[in-house]
Amino acid sequence: MGTPLPGSPAYRGPLPAGFDPPTSGKAIGSLISGIFLLFLPASITAVILGHLSLSEIRKSAGRLKGEGIATAGLVLGYVGLAFVPIAMVMIIAALAIPNLTRSRMAANESSAIGAMRSYTYALGSYTAACPKLGFPASLASLGQGNPGGCDHAGLLDNGLANRAPVRWGYAFHYTAGAFDDLGQVTSFTISAQPVRSGGTGLRSFFVDQTGIIRTSTSGPAYADSPPLK
Repeated sequence: MGTPLPGSPAYRGPLPAGFDPPTSGKAIGSLISGIFLLFLPASITAVILGHLSLSEIRKSAGRLKGEGIATAGLVLGYVGLAFVPIAMVMIIAALAIPNLTRSRMAANESSAIGAMRSYTYALGSYTAACPKLGFPASLASLGQGNPGGCDHAGLLDNGLANRAPVRWGYAFHYTAGAFDDLGQVTSFTISAQPVRSGGTGLRSFFVDQTGIIRTSTSGPAYADSPPLK
């Protein structure tokens, strides 16, 4: 084996005059790895190389330099180790939240459809119980309070049976038709629209005295909108 040269970690002789010690390769490796702080293996490598290079530089008695580079690599490595878990949580949340939103909107739409069917059934029952009146002037007439009567007939819970129901992210609007020659109301419309389109629901719904629920994905649904499938 030859004699170790100045700048080699194995060299232990006196340093020549004007000798410029080389920079530790491990320090450079630590800094380069630390730059990729969003990549967990790179952060781990930066920390390991940073500690090894600092130890090597201190033991070299001036034969190696790069302590500042090694320290910078260490700092970046530890920042990466602290940040990567947070970044992972953010990535997982970014992937999960849209799926949760879609699931919630689908559940809201299903509940709104169920409410439209409940309204249709309750209104049919109301006209059967109150034939002289026909359909009620307000959904409040279907609520609790006077079962069997024509005012608060006890056909729906009061959450749905009020003048402006908002349930499951949907706002429901009821309109009674005009009186006929006998003073009866023979038609009605109910619309259901998401409180926040694209947030609480995507589809709007419509139903009238025919009992056919119709839907739209481009604004409010009407009597000529496609029927729900």
